[in-house]
Amino acid sequence: MIGTWRWNLVMGLVGAALTMLFSIGKNPLDVMLLRSLYAFIAFVVLAFILRAAISIILQPPAMNAGSELAQAASEEGKGTALDLYTPDEGDDINQLLKAQLEEGSRPAAERTEKVDLEQQQAAEQFRPLNPPQLVSTENKDPEQLVKAIRHLTGG
Repeated sequence: MIGTWRWNLVMGLVGAALTMLFSIGKNPLDVMLLRSLYAFIAFVVLAFILRAAISIILQPPAMNAGSELAQAASEEGKGTALDLYTPDEGDDINQLLKAQLEEGSRPAAERTEKVDLEQQQAAEQFRPLNPPQLVSTENKDPEQLVKAIRHLTGG
């Protein structure tokens, strides 16, 4: 069960207190106390049933012991070892290092010429956008503009 007997007691006291508050001015003292006692008992029983239902709902599903043992035996080695493999990239790294070493050993003039050539090629490939120009309304007839606005606004 979820919780302890104190929850039942608290729920019973809350039910009794509410019953007293709602009937304090309408009933005589003995009727009010008797109904509060009945409310206490009813709320204790309801709290017990609620706690039982919650414990059943939150309980994890039970598995069969036989199927659980068979499943554990078949999956005994699964998940116990992690085998990671990284491919050997030594050749690629060596080629990159050699290319950088050769580029570094060239004279500065050759390197700048190569950079200039790359920049020129990039500049040749670049073409700025030419978006269509918006038509200006400076020389338009005001009546045509009013008709266009009325047409767009549905008026």
